[in-house]
Amino acid sequence: MKATPNHSTAETVFTARGLSKVYIVGELEVRALHDVDLDIYGGEFIVLLGPSGSGKSTLLNILGGLDSPTTGKANWRDHDLVASDEAQLTQYRREHVGFVFQFFNLIPSLTALENVVLVSEIANNPLEPREALDLVGLSDRLDHFPSQLSGGEQQRVAVARAIVKAPDVLLCDEPTGALDYDTGRLVLSAIARANAELGTTTVVITHNSAIAAMADRVLHLAGGSIARITRNSHRLTAEEIRW
Repeated sequence: MKATPNHSTAETVFTARGLSKVYIVGELEVRALHDVDLDIYGGEFIVLLGPSGSGKSTLLNILGGLDSPTTGKANWRDHDLVASDEAQLTQYRREHVGFVFQFFNLIPSLTALENVVLVSEIANNPLEPREALDLVGLSDRLDHFPSQLSGGEQQRVAVARAIVKAPDVLLCDEPTGALDYDTGRLVLSAIARANAELGTTTVVITHNSAIAAMADRVLHLAGGSIARITRNSHRLTAEEIRW
């Protein structure tokens, strides 16, 4: 178990104020986020918990520079994520953010190691690719192609690919959504290890309430708003959670 960070001494890395997002679908306005205020601290493990349509992915995409709010402010340290143009957002994503999605998106013609090397070549100060794969427990699968790996192993390669950049931020959108219980826990363990050993600020989207026990704080989303925030005085490991 890991104690929750002391927010009075930790650096605030994400700040959002009055964050709203409205999508136009035909003649309809769909409000994905509504007046969200948020602070995230360096090294935190955050879980965004809520049902489909609650605004989790929209919030994560704004934090990752993949989407822009309709109104409000969002900053990562001194980066204004609202005022930045596309070139600045691309640089922000490349230099500071690692992404893990529900579907692995590995290049099938490349080995596990080659998939990770590919990302390391565009990073400023990357980890050694073999080290990233060792961190997720795949040092013995370096030369295997995605078709030779299980779903859990492919997702762990995707985690290694995200963390090889030594990112400041790791953003994970339903990283266990396509996996069974045992392989899902292996992936969560890899994400938690990156958070602990690299100090990476980590945000994980899930609709699985059991995963919330791994977080420092849990942001419960409903109807595009943060309904409440809960804190865990101690974090459970992936091996300790059950669902």
